[in-house]
Amino acid sequence: MLATISRAATRRPITVMLVWLLMLLIGFGLGTGVFGRLVDSVPDVPGTESERAAAHLDRVDSSGESITAVIAGTSVSDPALRSQVAGAVADLRTVSGIAEVPDPYTTRGLTSEDGRALVIPVTLKGDMKFRDEKKAVDTAAERIKRIDAPDVHVSGGLLLGQQMSGRAQEDVHRAELISLPVVLALLLVVFGGLRAASLPLVIAISGVAGAFLALFAFSQFTDISVYAIQITTMLGLGLAIDYALLMVVRFREERRHTDDVVEAVHRTVAGAGRTVLFSGLTVAVSLTGLLVFPSPFLRSMGLAVAAVVVVDMLAAITLLPALLARFGARIAPARAKAGAGPDTEGRVFARLARFATRRPVVVLAALIPALVVLALPAVGMRISIGDAKQLPASTEARQLYDTLGAHFPPGTGVSPVSVVVGSGAGPGTVDRVRALAGTSDARALPDGSTLVHLQPTGSVDGKAATDLVERVRQVRGDEPVEVTGVAARLVDFRAMLADRAPWAAVTVLVGIFVLLFAFTGSVLIPLRTIATTLLSLGAALGAVVWVFQDGHLAGALGAEGLGSLSLTAPPLIIAIAFGLAMDYELFILARMRETWLRTGDHQEAVVTGLRRSGRVVSCAALLLAIVFGAFMTGGFSPILQIGLGLTLAVLIDATVVRMLLVPATMALLGKRAWWAPGALRRAHDRLGVSEEEPADRPQLAGV
Repeated sequence: MLATISRAATRRPITVMLVWLLMLLIGFGLGTGVFGRLVDSVPDVPGTESERAAAHLDRVDSSGESITAVIAGTSVSDPALRSQVAGAVADLRTVSGIAEVPDPYTTRGLTSEDGRALVIPVTLKGDMKFRDEKKAVDTAAERIKRIDAPDVHVSGGLLLGQQMSGRAQEDVHRAELISLPVVLALLLVVFGGLRAASLPLVIAISGVAGAFLALFAFSQFTDISVYAIQITTMLGLGLAIDYALLMVVRFREERRHTDDVVEAVHRTVAGAGRTVLFSGLTVAVSLTGLLVFPSPFLRSMGLAVAAVVVVDMLAAITLLPALLARFGARIAPARAKAGAGPDTEGRVFARLARFATRRPVVVLAALIPALVVLALPAVGMRISIGDAKQLPASTEARQLYDTLGAHFPPGTGVSPVSVVVGSGAGPGTVDRVRALAGTSDARALPDGSTLVHLQPTGSVDGKAATDLVERVRQVRGDEPVEVTGVAARLVDFRAMLADRAPWAAVTVLVGIFVLLFAFTGSVLIPLRTIATTLLSLGAALGAVVWVFQDGHLAGALGAEGLGSLSLTAPPLIIAIAFGLAMDYELFILARMRETWLRTGDHQEAVVTGLRRSGRVVSCAALLLAIVFGAFMTGGFSPILQIGLGLTLAVLIDATVVRMLLVPATMALLGKRAWWAPGALRRAHDRLGVSEEEPADRPQLAGV
């Protein structure tokens, strides 16, 4: 199959390039239509109680979301301020789309006990179009900000979402401005010229365009999260660098042995192309385990990963060979250092491999406990939807959050837990529900049901709020009572994860095992790969929990301990880091397998495999660590979490795991590492995708 692809790409390179150019134009034309169909409802899970209750309220409740303003820094009893606030409240009540604006001076709890702050809550009408809702919010915020006081802050509801999204985009843009020039400079050094260095960018652009087109198609049938775009661009760039680096380095090696560019391309595709094919398939198939979850957020993550991986893979084995066939003569062959033979290349990696293979027990005894210790904090990982505390102190939403915390009791300005008590509920049900919270209110709805708001202490989705949700569900018995709101959505999301995670794990593990067996012909190497990859992912996640959840060293990154991680961070870290870990593993295994098939010497296979792949893996990891590390220059906690998690995952996996744990475990397994039962071995020989193998292929006893 790969031979056919490489022949087609080298015989008609212009045709292949034109096909990809057309796909690129369609992707950045039609495909960008997905931006208008994205959803930001990360914790929503269709069919859950919180979603049913929210849908019911959308149908029958005339009130919608709300925003909050806080006025502080002066005495609230000042006549001039009081006059301004009264004028603002009167004006807000006339704005189209606003349902209610209480007078903070006559409404209990809206002025602080110290007399230095007051709150103006603005409730919007329900069932409004997004454009009308946004106009009402912007009008209200603009009018409130005209109040002359030292501190005037407006956020919450739609405004908070806009402020958090804007900050996330700002941090990502800053990271790109910092990292891309450095990456481009390093690509020039690694690839040895502008032409070769431009190839990863061509693959990345093609991959992102194709992924946009695929996501646009998916959006016709399912919701696509805004975070799918982020994972598409980040993973698209990472895989493009990996695949292009692997292919070009192999191409330059082959050019050292032949002056025929087309023949060098064929050899490159037969060897490195096979690795790229299996890497792409392994990542795409295994991460479709996310499709097991009914959450649009997680499903769109799976679709985004599968789309960008498959497109990057196809570009690497079709477009890249066409480009090399057309322009490869201008890319210099790899040169050995003066006076050095081919066996001296990669000698640092060969020394690491020899050290690990000679002392495998020592290496494993030292590194596995260390990685387990790093991973231990992940056992206590908690996730939350998050609030304005995730933002830097200079942002509007965070200033409102801090001002409320300084002047008002805990829970002030926090979205309540909403409880819908059905019309068929027994007498006293509403009272029992209201008794669960110190602060509550209730009002009748047009359909005869009752909406009860329970005000939790603490954050909108903190332990107090989620415990309140659980207590309501415990005391309701068989009564028609349903709970919704931010905290209820989080409780339902966690329950969904616990219910579906085992099935997702089975899907992922089976996918990895089958494809790695097809790649190696071994049943033990896939198991070893899963174990070592979990160690690196666990260590990275443990460090993120230790810093951002527990607060250790968070100040060094301009953050603080939040008591939990952002709901978006762990899935993104796991998805991207897993994909890159599979790349590094397969890059090394490919070289090991080639030597094993040629010599039958498992010791030599490990040393030569690492010697010939170590530079590629190290360069790819360094480039991506710079990209991900730049995400730690912002101030938005979820972006900081993703940046730290991915930087550590890449560095730990490409160094400690692949350079030491892999050769050590392969040495312990010995020839058994390549073992498979006879029936599976024969099936692999008959059905596996492989390059041409030498006739004197080694055989293991019992195979």
